[in-house]
This record gives sequence, C-alpha cells and structure tokens, in this order.
Amino acid sequence: MKIKCLITIAIFLGSMHAYDIDHLEPPFWWIGMDSKELQLMIHGRNISFLQPEIDYEGVEITNVHRTKNNNYLFIDLQIEKLQNGSFDIFFTRLGKVEAEYRYHLHERRPGSKERLGFDAGDVIYLITPDRFANGDKDNDDVSTLKEISNRENKDGRHGGDIQGIIDRLDYLQQMGLTQIWMNPLLENNQATYSYHGYSTTDYYKIDPRFGNNELYKELSKKASDYGIGVIKDVILNHIGSEHWWMKDLPSSDWINNEGRFIQSNHIHESVHDPHMIQSEKDLFTDGWFVKTMPDLNQKNELLATYLIQNSIWWIEFADLSGLRIDTYPYMDKNFLSLWSKRISSEYPYFNFVGEEWSTNPTMVSYWQKGSTRHDDYESHIPSMMDFPLQDAIIKGLLGKESWNSGIGDIFRIMANDFQYGDPYNLVIFAGNHDMTRIYSQLNERMDLYKMAMSIIFTIRGIPQIYYGTEIAMTSSGDHGELRKDFPGGWQNDWVDAFTGNDLTEKEYEAQNFMKKILNWRKRSSAVALGDMVHYPVQDGIYVYFRRHENELLMVAINNTNRTQTVYPDHFIETIKDKTKGINIFNDRVHYLSRDLDVQSKTALILELY
Repeated sequence: MKIKCLITIAIFLGSMHAYDIDHLEPPFWWIGMDSKELQLMIHGRNISFLQPEIDYEGVEITNVHRTKNNNYLFIDLQIEKLQNGSFDIFFTRLGKVEAEYRYHLHERRPGSKERLGFDAGDVIYLITPDRFANGDKDNDDVSTLKEISNRENKDGRHGGDIQGIIDRLDYLQQMGLTQIWMNPLLENNQATYSYHGYSTTDYYKIDPRFGNNELYKELSKKASDYGIGVIKDVILNHIGSEHWWMKDLPSSDWINNEGRFIQSNHIHESVHDPHMIQSEKDLFTDGWFVKTMPDLNQKNELLATYLIQNSIWWIEFADLSGLRIDTYPYMDKNFLSLWSKRISSEYPYFNFVGEEWSTNPTMVSYWQKGSTRHDDYESHIPSMMDFPLQDAIIKGLLGKESWNSGIGDIFRIMANDFQYGDPYNLVIFAGNHDMTRIYSQLNERMDLYKMAMSIIFTIRGIPQIYYGTEIAMTSSGDHGELRKDFPGGWQNDWVDAFTGNDLTEKEYEAQNFMKKILNWRKRSSAVALGDMVHYPVQDGIYVYFRRHENELLMVAINNTNRTQTVYPDHFIETIKDKTKGINIFNDRVHYLSRDLDVQSKTALILELY
C-alpha cells in the first residue's frame, strides 16, 4: 500500500510540472478603452498551479481566479497604460518561471470610441458568405477542418469566402447598398452543416475556409473605401459541439444543464408570461437549440466577461460599424443587460441589433432601449429586428382587402410603434436567411414584390435585404434551397448577376428596380432622418409621408385590383403648401391641385415640392 501511494504521488507531481499555454484570450488588447479592466483566460495543462506575475508600469494584476479545472487560469488586469507596448506575463511556481507569454497593447485608431453605427440612412445587405462568391479556390478545403466542400450538396460547403465579397464591393456600391451583414465567419469545425456559421468552435478565429483574421480586417477597410460598413453576426447563446471548450470545460456550469443536451422549448413567451411555471421559463433560456449547439451559461461571471470582451475585441480589431445578435431572448436577461451596457459605454454612437423572432410588437419592444416594460428590466440594446412588420407586409399584400385584413395589417402594426423606445431604429426587412425568399412568399408576383420593396425602403426604420433579393431569387422553405448560390459568384457560372449576363427578363427587371430605388434612397434625407405620418387605410389605399425640414415624401400603396383615386386635399394637414410631386421612378410630375390616380397593385412614391 505504501509503495502504491508513493507511485501515485510521483505521477501526480510529474503531471503538475508539465505546463503548457494552449490558449490565451483575448490574444491582445488596446490602450485607452473606456473600461480599464481586462480579464485574460489562460488555458493549458496544469496552468492553475502557477502564479502569474507582471512587471510593467501601468498594468497591474488585481485578481486571479481558479476553477476546479486545473487547466484554466483567469487573470484580472487593471490597465492604466497611456502608450502602446508589450510586456511579459510570467507564470511561476516556487520562484521558478515555468511559462511566459508576450502580451501586446495596441493603440486605438483615432475616433474609435466615437465611431458611428448603421442608421436609417443605410441599407443593409445580408450575405451568407459560403453562398455568395468564391474568390479563393485554394481555401475551399482545409486539412485541419472536418467538412470539405461539395457544391452539389445543398447543405454542404460551396466555397464562398471573404475574398469573394471583397471582389464584389463595386457591385454592392453600384446597387446603392451601404452596409453588409454577413452570417457568422468564425471557425465552425463541425463534421456537417458547418457552412451557415452558427456553431462557433473558436471565438477569436475566422474560419480558414473563409480566409483569416487579417483578410476580414482588409474587407472592413476596403468596404469603407466604398462607403460600406461591416456588421458582425454575434452568437452569445451557444457554441458548436466541437468547440475546444467541450473537450476541456473550464467549469461544470460553463454549459447549461452541466453539459447535457436538454432541448429548449422554444416558447418565446416564457420570458414574459406571468402564468408560466418557472421550470418552463428556465427550459426556454437554459435548453439547447439543437444537440450540436451546446447552450452557454451566461450566469457564470467568467464566461459573461469572456463574451463581453470578445464582442469589443472584434469591434476594435475589424473596425466594425455594427453587430447583429443571434437568438437574443434565449440568453440570461441579466447578462444581456450587462453586455449591452458595456458595448454602449465603450461605443456610445455605435449600433447593434437583436433578433427576437416574434410577430408580437410587445415582445420585440421589450428588449429595445427606452421601451416601456411590464417590469423594471434595464436594457441598453439600441435596435431590434422588426419581425412584426415583416409578417404584416406578407399578410397585408396577400390578404383580401376588407376592414380587418389586407393592407390595413401594415397600418395596424405601425400604430403599435408607441411600444418601442425608438421605432426609427428598428431593422426592417422582407426576408432573411431563415425564411422562404420574399419573391416566393409573394407567390412570385413582380407587382407584389415591388410593393414590398417600396414599403421597406420608404417606411420608418433601417432596411435590410437578403442577397439575391435584388434579382428576385426564388426558393422553397428548405434552408439549403433558400441559401443557394448567388449566380456569377463561381468561376464558369454562365448566369452572372454581377454583370447581368444571361439574367431572365424577370431578374433583370427586379435588379434595375432595386438599383433605382436604392440609389435614390441614398440621396433622400426624408427617409434617412425624417419622421413618419400615416393615414388610416381607405378603399385598400395606405398613404404615409416622410418629412425632414423642407423635404416631404408621399407614399401611396394601392393593394386593390383596380386603379384608385387619391385626393390630395384629404392630406392638406401634412402637404400644406406643396403644389406638386415628382415620381421617383420616372420623374413624372403630379400636380397636387388635381386628384391622383394610383394604379392597381403599385406603390406611388412622390417627392413633394
């Protein structure tokens, strides 16, 4: 027994003296941040047995955290340094340096804190990177990553990448687009279905099949040269099952349900329902999305800090103009309050938008900063995705015109704007990467498609379209189908939407329509800065105005099957002394002293003078 005990002690001590640093995150930081605090996560064999030491003026270790997993160490730093530089972090045991890491503090770009986020003057273009354009065939397959490319598989990787987007920035500019939101670009080293990007396996690494961190930064810089901002898709709720954490969890409570798969009930009302039993409320937020997406426990303070710092790191590193936050209500709401407050504190003029997939304005508005709530919850997120309006546009344009259906559905949703802290800062859209293509939702009718786009680009809010919407791409509801390749993004594609080669008459018509209205919109201060006034729907006609200073825009949507007459005198309270309107599509002059005819299933958009 004594010999066995001595052998056990010897083995244990031997393992203790093997020290490695496999991960240290964030890998570097910046001076001059609003918060002077920084927490480093160090992962390596037996690293918790070591004591970190720093001898560098302006940087001080204020606390060291250890978990039950000896392979992790968390170091709290106070950074008062006023100049960029580098310093060594020494990891010692019994007075001996067992490991060290050279840490860098960079200088922020001038005006970084005051950066402006996306706003109502922008139009956001949502791209699924794997399906947009292949700019570098050499990175289609990477030996260290599990899934290889197979363009014949609708659910596989097709080879689109960051270089493909860089190569098409001129097209985006010509179309009149001013922001690009890309589905996540971080490493997704999953065996299958990795192309969509929502199963993160490394929070600090761009997936090599898309490029690398430096290429992502280059995209941001070159996009800026074209007057285009970059919005990063952020996943705070879950990771991929192949994330390196899952092989060596920092703590037993790092993943909800102690790392065991229990699926979320996906009942969004759980957050608010006063009658819902607590266990079901917890199941919504603590349950996993699917088995391959372990659900993160943001109530763990070390993890919460990690996620907050990661978001800031990417904003600073890639010079971002916005964030889009996936599955927003699925997370611990107290964490979301802390996260959104910290982002807003570091970047007071920045914008970021959350996804709450609900058609109920009360549930969406709950999260937006400044909204009136049923409780004392404090939120700091400036923007939310306007799913209620998206739903109303589809139902309104397809519905039979009557007193309680049809175009009035849109009017009634807009009347609910009193619930939002700032309805003008909502992101509005007709479709996204999880929905059947808008052209198909509208029964592949060009008249309804043009009406929907006219509404999206003139009503209050920040417009977003999904790649391919500009050529009226079609789809079923199948994800692989609705995220199909953009024509012309691959070598030897005969149909090329970037150049217009071999587009159908329908695709060409849609693209020209979009180019016209998007480039007009870039010049209109009424839609970028103006308030909105609308009138009750009459005879299937919805009329609203956008006004800013002396600029006034009139929009009349006729959702009936016959030409309808609009009487300008009815709107004199808004029109006032304006005498004529110029049609933004054909420059035709309409005199307001006469009645206006609005053709069946059309949107009449007039700049009034």
